[in-house]
Amino acid sequence: MLETVKTENYNIAIYIRLSKEDVDRGYDESESIKNQRDLLTEYAKKFGGGYNLVEIYIDQGFTGTNFNRPAFQRMIRDIELGKINMVITKDLSRLGRDYIETGEYIEKWFPENNIRYVSVTDGIDTFVPNNGNNDIAPFKSILNDMYSKDLSKKIRTALHTMQKQGKWVGGKTAIGYMRDQNDKNKLIICEPEADIVKTIFNMAYSGNNISVIRDYLNTNNIPTANQIRYNKMAFWENKTIKNILKNEVYIGNTIQNKRSRISYKNRKLKSNPQEQWNIVENTHEPIIDRQVFDKVQKMIIVQKYNRNEKKHKFLLDGLLFCYECKHKIGVRARKNGRLDMVCNNYRRNSKLGLCTSHGFSYEKLENYILEYIKQVFQNIDNKKIELAVKKNITKYDYSKLMQKLEIEIKLINENIDKMYLDKLNGKVSEEMYERVFKRLIDEKKQKEIEYIKLKEMSEYNKENNSQEIEKVVKEFLSLKKPTSEIMKVIINRIEIHQDKQVDILFNFKKLDVLKNYK
Repeated sequence: MLETVKTENYNIAIYIRLSKEDVDRGYDESESIKNQRDLLTEYAKKFGGGYNLVEIYIDQGFTGTNFNRPAFQRMIRDIELGKINMVITKDLSRLGRDYIETGEYIEKWFPENNIRYVSVTDGIDTFVPNNGNNDIAPFKSILNDMYSKDLSKKIRTALHTMQKQGKWVGGKTAIGYMRDQNDKNKLIICEPEADIVKTIFNMAYSGNNISVIRDYLNTNNIPTANQIRYNKMAFWENKTIKNILKNEVYIGNTIQNKRSRISYKNRKLKSNPQEQWNIVENTHEPIIDRQVFDKVQKMIIVQKYNRNEKKHKFLLDGLLFCYECKHKIGVRARKNGRLDMVCNNYRRNSKLGLCTSHGFSYEKLENYILEYIKQVFQNIDNKKIELAVKKNITKYDYSKLMQKLEIEIKLINENIDKMYLDKLNGKVSEEMYERVFKRLIDEKKQKEIEYIKLKEMSEYNKENNSQEIEKVVKEFLSLKKPTSEIMKVIINRIEIHQDKQVDILFNFKKLDVLKNYK
């Protein structure tokens, strides 16, 4: 039953979400995009006059533990622009499954922006006074969060079990293979791509180094995996070829779990140590004979010297970039002792005409940069520079991190209080209360420990950075012993134009300078 809310006209946003996990676990049909849309549009119509449905925002294939979803963020922007003042979802889990961020939106962000939020099946309406369902919303958010964590564990355990059985559970397959249409966890050979892989191995087996193979593939317009599968323009790179030559998938072995997500709430990937990899031999038909593969591995070891390991370190290392193609500019020592610069993109792909050399004397550029910076800083208050340097070399914004933890700890305390009241009123069983209460207390303790550590680090930096910064500034301004580290503190990047113009971009916004050097 709809309760009357005294207010002006409402501009409604319907928000719909269906994650990949919902589909994989065999979701209830009522959760489908179509049924969510039908349910919510019918619900919106029942309000009658004064209620205007502005737009339906749909995120399909996005997890509820991350609020960085395209349609959701677009809805937030429309709210900020004043287009929306009411949001309707099927239930709380469709809005999100992270109880901290869900609570932030329902209890803080929506009220601060005068947004009415309605969760239909939960009976939540934030603008209806004395609505008991509103009070239990934090508890439901916790359950949704716990569900996501539990589901993530089950999925991860199932995937690891399948990996140990040699079943393919990854996303993109290596070039030369594709998923079997009759068994998505099995790899089969893709003949057109396999011919490219064979060409690469045959050339390596014949003694050609990686650069020769790369140039051959690019010159003969042999397509990369991105060109074949996604029609994206791309060129062969040394790293791509080396990865192919080292990949055991081509002798029939499956290697998985080389990377994993940080947590069920953070989708970023981290590299796992080799002992955590799942390696299973003879899981599919090989493309390359093992004897050929083993010989190539020995040849790769011979080629495995690090080309980036420089004999000489230069003052501007890591700061030089090509203005035209945005690749790095390298410094090369000639036999006559002269140091010249060259665009790395041009050096690797000179036959493709992707860029030009951008080459001229490195020594002249370095001297010019030092003299120019000395002139720039001559008339600037040293204290202002110290403040700018201090801001730039601070690795973390401790105050923001501490503020975030304070908010999270406060929300946990509020949820504990609300749960206790729900237990007293008989809305939550004693067993459920104890289980969730323990989880919240553990999480609160962890966040309090993090907060104390951050506070200690913040205070340490305040006490110890001043002398260090003063030393850095003095050393730099004297330019008696400029180092690569000091240059990185002062300069963000140096862009070299094809016509030898040089753009110096400082780390201090007020001092960003564009300067010509010819």
